[in-house]
Amino acid sequence: MEVWADSDGETKRDDHAQQIEDEARRIRRLQVMMSMVMSVISQDPNLTLEEASEMAANARRAALSMFPDKELAYDLIYRPRLKRLMNERFRLH
Repeated sequence: MEVWADSDGETKRDDHAQQIEDEARRIRRLQVMMSMVMSVISQDPNLTLEEASEMAANARRAALSMFPDKELAYDLIYRPRLKRLMNERFRLH
């Protein structure tokens, strides 16, 4: 989308709004992806522990490619959820 503006202030606001929209899209994509991964892990009766672990690792890589500087946030938000789900699903511990 090309933006024409009379002043630099208008263009900067438009760029900032576009960045916010892009981040919101990436966040939503991440949420949908993680929801799907957790659904498959919890519901697929033929899924092995190794396959579930690979799915979790691939989801982490995908999340960090969308948000490269947010490894700590991922580890605080999604890692415990996946760990708890894997423990429940495969009766670990």
